[in-house]
Amino acid sequence: MEKLITQQKSVIPACDVSDLRKLGELALATCEVSGIGAYKVGLELVIPYGLRQVTQAIRRYSELPIIYDHQKGGTDIPGLGPKFAKAVKSSGADAVILFPFGGAATEREWIKACQDEGLVVLVGGHMTQEEFLHEEGGFIAEPEKMYILAAQNGVFNFVVPGNKVEFVKRYRETLESWLGKDNFTLYAPGFIAQGGNISETGKVAGENWHAIVGSAIYKAEGIDAMRKAATEITSQIIGG
Repeated sequence: MEKLITQQKSVIPACDVSDLRKLGELALATCEVSGIGAYKVGLELVIPYGLRQVTQAIRRYSELPIIYDHQKGGTDIPGLGPKFAKAVKSSGADAVILFPFGGAATEREWIKACQDEGLVVLVGGHMTQEEFLHEEGGFIAEPEKMYILAAQNGVFNFVVPGNKVEFVKRYRETLESWLGKDNFTLYAPGFIAQGGNISETGKVAGENWHAIVGSAIYKAEGIDAMRKAATEITSQIIGG
């Protein structure tokens, strides 16, 4: 089993802030909070500053893993996988999130390319917003296939919608049938601002899972307030 985070349970700040100064404050506020497991970065910082500057800003304060969320990686042609993986690795990230809506061939090749570069791969298939599934008026009919194919290709880390508890339970049970109980890790966004409850999700997520939390931490005013918010949120998952 490949583990990105040593703890069985933790909180991952989603660093969806507007500039590097705010990112530094967020990292400083949370880097010594017990129960913080990693940092997730994405488009709001990476588009204007580049992934390398973003990872360097976090590294000033923390050596915890940095997860790059390409929002959404794994949707293009298979041949772009190696280019994507090399760019991410050279920029200092430790892991990537893929949502392989581009099909099975793309999923297999992008997973392999990222693994070949030494990146930990997190695969998701079901997002947190409304009208996502085909049955809800969206376009995705069988997200389970993305999770199963990932498990068949050496992935042990999966992103599930934390504000949709019934699906967290469903995907955990599906993955248990392929990988065995407690032989994989779930990562769940969708809390607080999107309606998810960390304690409720924790009841069905298994022994190895991490809550991805954004605005509930970084929108607190000031370093002390962000630290307090992070401490309060981590207590919910560590105690759950």
